Amino acid sequence: MEQRFQVKLIAPIKILLREEKKIVITTHHRPDGDAIGSSLGLYNYLIQKNHNVHVIVPSDYPSFLKWMPGNAAVINYEKDAEKSNQLIAEADLVFCLDFNWIKRIDKMEAPVRDSKAIKILIDHHLEPENAFDHSYSFPDACSTSELIYEFIIAMEDKSLINKSVAECLYAGIMTDTASFRFASMKAETHRTVAKLMEAGAVNYKIHELVYDTNTESRLRMLGHCLKDKLVVLPDYNTAYISLSAQELDYYHFESGDTEGIVNYALSINKIMLAAFFSQKDGEVRISFRSKDDFPANELAKKYFEGGGHKNAAGGRSLLSLDDTLKKFLEILPEYKTLLV
Repeated sequence: MEQRFQVKLIAPIKILLREEKKIVITTHHRPDGDAIGSSLGLYNYLIQKNHNVHVIVPSDYPSFLKWMPGNAAVINYEKDAEKSNQLIAEADLVFCLDFNWIKRIDKMEAPVRDSKAIKILIDHHLEPENAFDHSYSFPDACSTSELIYEFIIAMEDKSLINKSVAECLYAGIMTDTASFRFASMKAETHRTVAKLMEAGAVNYKIHELVYDTNTESRLRMLGHCLKDKLVVLPDYNTAYISLSAQELDYYHFESGDTEGIVNYALSINKIMLAAFFSQKDGEVRISFRSKDDFPANELAKKYFEGGGHKNAAGGRSLLSLDDTLKKFLEILPEYKTLLV
């Protein structure tokens, strides 16, 4: 595989990091495993180089990600905007991880745009915004955590990939590939995962910490989704699940509780497109998953103010849940030739 972080491209960052810097690391709103894994992986690397580093996230994230080394130092912008704004304003560098447009950091958008810090993007989403001083965007990568590993290697700092760095990056790669099942998992990525294990990441323990910490209410909600809310449309090889705000409240919803539910719909034989709709905070959030060549990201971008990867994308709707579902069903005929 061709080296993504080529010597000429990475040279300016090497120079910037030779001397102690005030650094902010941030990621997208409602961070997932790759967002937190890449952010804390980079954090645990940079603090070894004696930089003053802060990870600031736009919102809270699931409890099953809060075991990662360095998590205690993460600042939630929604809970401490004043301190966050001060750190962003004083930063020399802002690393922007796992998002392609600054609007994806929600209420942090204005302070980051206004910051005089050098902004460095490391990401694997399509069509990055032209708003960064240094942009390292590689859509062929399986995850941003994979890119952080390659970044550290390119910085000639392999020796700094310790247990803390390795655990975070392993978790990020694992979660963004659905436990290494997506087509984006290339042979080289498996070799990277092996090196992270050699550096101290205990694979089965990380799987347990992420996937085996369900609450009783989450499992009951999942049962409700599969028994009562799963809709299968054989004519379009499509399946979807929806949950209203009232249903989320009934099952004591916490951040991350709906993570992965869409994959159950996609796992049905012959299903090519799956969607999960959840109503929360006055909007409907949508997760799309697809197989083979169906462009879930195009559907999300065209109709639901979203985007993402070809087979894994997200969007949102300000319509009611019922009207959002009606809109989705009205769209499907447009894609029928790609689905059957």
